[in-house]
Amino acid sequence: MPDLTYRYAGPPNVPAVVALVESAYRGEESLAGWTSEEGLIGGQRTDADMVSALIAEPGTHVLLAEETGVLQACCELREPGAPGGSAYFGMFAVRPSLQGGGYGRIVLAEAERIARDEFRATALEMTVIRQREALIAWYGRRGYERTGQTRPFPYGNERFGLPKVSGLEFATLAKSLR
Repeated sequence: MPDLTYRYAGPPNVPAVVALVESAYRGEESLAGWTSEEGLIGGQRTDADMVSALIAEPGTHVLLAEETGVLQACCELREPGAPGGSAYFGMFAVRPSLQGGGYGRIVLAEAERIARDEFRATALEMTVIRQREALIAWYGRRGYERTGQTRPFPYGNERFGLPKVSGLEFATLAKSLR
């Protein structure tokens, strides 16, 4: 089992976070794992400006999961707007060569613990590209359910990448933390 240590990212961690997220979702390296979006979306998944903005935003944290000092996984955690509300989970990335080895499950459990115990959230929400059925099923096995809410994919906004297919949209998933 992975022996991970956790901490929040600061400005010096931005390049490593960008590299990890890009490797997990886009490009040739992402194909080594199972979370690649390469068949649906090309281009960038994130960049230094976006990660820096997350780190600087009050109530938003980029959680780093390290093993022997090496970044293996990360995620965005946004505190609820009010006590007892829903926290947000996003930008989840696990090094492609480690996917399928339990890292994702362990980091997700830590994110849930932080949201429940430190943020006092009653639920954790996320958005996932609706066409990523295998990923949605993976979250489903961990207690996440579709809320019925969707958001259109921002076609024409390269910040989210270059769509390779039409009809992309985000599905909202949620899990009670009570």
